[in-house]
Amino acid sequence: MKLREYVDHDATGLASLVRAGEIAPSELTQLAREAHDDVNPRINAVIEFYEDAETVAGADGGAFHGVPFLRKDASAIEAGRLQERGCRLYKGYRPDIESFFFRRARAAGLRTLGRTTAPEIFGGSGMSQSILNGITGNPWNLHRSAGGSSSGAAAAVASGITPMAHGSDGGGSIRIPAAWCGLVGLNPSRGRISGGPNNQDRSFGLPRDFVLCRTVRDMAAALDVFAGPHPGDPFIIVQPHRTYVEELSQPTGTLRVGLAMTEWGTVEIEPEIRQAVERTATLLEEMGHTVTEIPPPYESAEYNKLLLPVRTLSSKLGADSLESDARAMGRRIDSNTLEPCSLKLYEYGKSHPASVADALEALRRIRFQVGETIHPFDILLTPTMPKVALPHGSIYCTTNPTLSAEEYWKADAALYQYLGVFNVTGHPSVSLPLAQSHSGLPIGLQIVSRFGDEATLVRISRDLEEARPWHHRRPTVRAGVV
Repeated sequence: MKLREYVDHDATGLASLVRAGEIAPSELTQLAREAHDDVNPRINAVIEFYEDAETVAGADGGAFHGVPFLRKDASAIEAGRLQERGCRLYKGYRPDIESFFFRRARAAGLRTLGRTTAPEIFGGSGMSQSILNGITGNPWNLHRSAGGSSSGAAAAVASGITPMAHGSDGGGSIRIPAAWCGLVGLNPSRGRISGGPNNQDRSFGLPRDFVLCRTVRDMAAALDVFAGPHPGDPFIIVQPHRTYVEELSQPTGTLRVGLAMTEWGTVEIEPEIRQAVERTATLLEEMGHTVTEIPPPYESAEYNKLLLPVRTLSSKLGADSLESDARAMGRRIDSNTLEPCSLKLYEYGKSHPASVADALEALRRIRFQVGETIHPFDILLTPTMPKVALPHGSIYCTTNPTLSAEEYWKADAALYQYLGVFNVTGHPSVSLPLAQSHSGLPIGLQIVSRFGDEATLVRISRDLEEARPWHHRRPTVRAGVV
C-alpha cells in the first residue's frame, strides 16, 4: 500500500484489509510513521512517536485489528508512558496505572503509536498552543488553530497520520477540533465511557474520553469498542438494544428536530455558519423530519452566573490536585510551571471559598432548565462553533497574560456557547463536517440527542453523511501529497 492510499482509508477500512490478509499490522505501523515523518514537522500534532512503535501490539481479530492509533497527552492514560498534560509542571511524568480506555483500545486491536499535543489542561483551553509544546497548526490552514483541547489528535487525523485518535471532552474539547479540522467528533452521554480505574465520573461527570475520526461508521464501531460499564462506575447508563454498527443499517424514522438559529452566548454566529445550519435544517425537512426553531435555553449572563460556583469549586479542587502533584514531583507552582491564565485560575481556586452544595445545585438547575427547553425534541441541530477556525494567539489561549480568571471563563462561555452545556446535562452530541467556508475552512454542525440515545445520533449522522458527503474535501497539509 502506498502512503497516498493509506490516508484515504478510515479505520474500519484498514481493519478489513488486515482481516482479509491484504496488509499486515506492521505495514500499517510503518505507513503511520511515514505519514508522521511527512507532515508532522509542519503541523506539530504528535509530540512523541514511540521508539518502540513497531513492537506495540493490539489483540488479533478485534474491530480495529492492526489500526494505528494515537493518545491525547491528557485524560486516559497508558501505564509507563509519558503523560505531560501540555504543562511544564508535569514534564517527564509517567503514570503507573493503565486506564480502562486503553485496555479496551488494545483489546480491539488498536496499536497506540504515540501521543498528541494538547494545550495546558488546567486551563482547559479550546485553542491549539502551549508553552511546553508550541503551536499545533490546522491542516486546512496552518495559520489557524486546530482547536482544543484535543488539538494534536484532530490535526493528526485530518492530515492522515492515523485514521482515528483518542480525545477527551469536558466542555467541547472533541467537538471544537472536529469542527475546525473537518472531522467527526462525538462526545458520548455521561456514563457511556468509563473513566476507570481512577477517574470514574470525574469533575462532576463533565468530561468523557472518546475518539476523533473521519467517518460515521468509525464513530459507530468505536462506540462498540469503548462503551460499557466497569466496576466502580457510579451508575450504569441504559445499554443499547443492538450494536452501534448494527444501527448503521436501521431506519431512522421521523424525528422532531429543535433548531438553534440564535446565539446562546455573546459571540455572534458568522453568516456562513448560519447559512450552513439553515441548509441542513432544510435537508432534514426534506428527509421527512419536523423542524422547529427553539429559543436559547438561558440568557448568557445567567448561565455564567449559574456556572460560577462550579468553576470556583473546580478551580479549588484543581489547585489542591496541582499542589499534591507538585509536592510529589518536588516542583513549585509558579510562572515557570504554569501558563499565565492557568496560574490565575490556580490562584483564584486558592483564594476563593468553594461550596460543593452550591456547585451541585448550580448543575441541577442547568440540567433542569435546559432539559425542559429541549425535552419535546428527539434531536437538536446547532452550530458547533459560531466561528470558523481562529488565528493562533487569540484571547482564548491560556498563554494570554491579560485575562483574569473571571474574564477567561466569560470568554470561554461566549465562544463555546453550544458545547459545555451538554457536558453539564450529559446529552450525547456530535460535530459533523457538513459544510465549508468560502475560504476553504471546515464548518462543523452539532447534532444532540436524548440522554443515552447514541443510537439515534448514529442513524441521523449516517443519513447526513450520505446526503452531504465530506470525504472529497481534502486539507492543504496531508500525508503523501506534495
